[in-house]
Amino acid sequence: MLLTIVVFVAVLAVLILAHEFGHFITAKLSGIEVQEFGLGFPPRLISFKRGETIYSLNALPLGGFTKMLGEEDPTFPRSLASKSIPIRILVLAAGSLMNLLLPVLLYTISFMVPHTAYIEKVQIEEVNIGSPAQLAGVSAGDTLLQINGRTIQNRQDVSYLVQLNLGSDVRFLLQKTDNTQKEVVVHARWSPPQGEGATGIKIKGVDTTTTTESTPFWKAIPDSFVHCWEILVLFKNEVIGWFTKNTAPILTGPIGIVQVTGEVAKSGLASILEFTALLSINLAIINLFPFPGLDGGRLIFVLLEWVRRGKRISPKKEGLVHMVGFFILIALIMVVSYYDIVRIIQGGSLLP
Repeated sequence: MLLTIVVFVAVLAVLILAHEFGHFITAKLSGIEVQEFGLGFPPRLISFKRGETIYSLNALPLGGFTKMLGEEDPTFPRSLASKSIPIRILVLAAGSLMNLLLPVLLYTISFMVPHTAYIEKVQIEEVNIGSPAQLAGVSAGDTLLQINGRTIQNRQDVSYLVQLNLGSDVRFLLQKTDNTQKEVVVHARWSPPQGEGATGIKIKGVDTTTTTESTPFWKAIPDSFVHCWEILVLFKNEVIGWFTKNTAPILTGPIGIVQVTGEVAKSGLASILEFTALLSINLAIINLFPFPGLDGGRLIFVLLEWVRRGKRISPKKEGLVHMVGFFILIALIMVVSYYDIVRIIQGGSLLP
């Protein structure tokens, strides 16, 4: 439990600091007065002032904030609202941009850190009748060597690459039972029949071994950019799946993240770094949702001003909308946390 709490606090601090630093540094560089840079929400635990800015550590570990002068009121000199529309868009979006850049660093380090990798032959155990795999000529007993030119090391690779290419044709390089190799094209379905996968195959691992891997930095850096892009594609595919498969998104709050953090921490530093990177990408996307109280909600008001040719919505009305949105978000976190607690009591997990 102690390890879980320490790792969770560290992960949360990294995510919040990266996000708020994006707002902070762009505001400072744009000449905006930053009144407070806070980790957590008040009441304050520790604070000090340097220049015009108060730096604070606060009691409620649910996020952080960069308090800028006149966020909705342009009458103050050096206020956020007094700046041009492009500057305000940059400052408001900078937190999410930092959360998209942070994973590049985290994945690079995780690839370089020595970590355990599972190596196995992936064999086709079963092919569903009438499925894309059967129509393409895949047979039970075949061994999957590559998907779209990428070598298959284990079953997780197969699931990852198929989910990455949902709705598209994928190239399977197979080793047939007579030891010949054959490449076939299989369509990865958005909505397969119940009980079937996207391509219609059931796989198993054979001759599983473990090894320690470490990627040199000159390869880890470009690999991390590619992986970040693929995570965004997987997120896009997940959203499409909510509609094509009629599935609901899985929601979790701070308590659920604590639970997953504890489970991930058991797998070592590389897993913690990759988990933090995944959370950072999710935080970037969620914060850009056009919901009041989030950065995306504030961006909507700036874009409305641009559409209305400089005509602003009154600062009082905008502030009220964001305040209501903030309290709705807190209420949603409390509801989701209740279900997280119920799941934990029942022995459930968010990890497969």
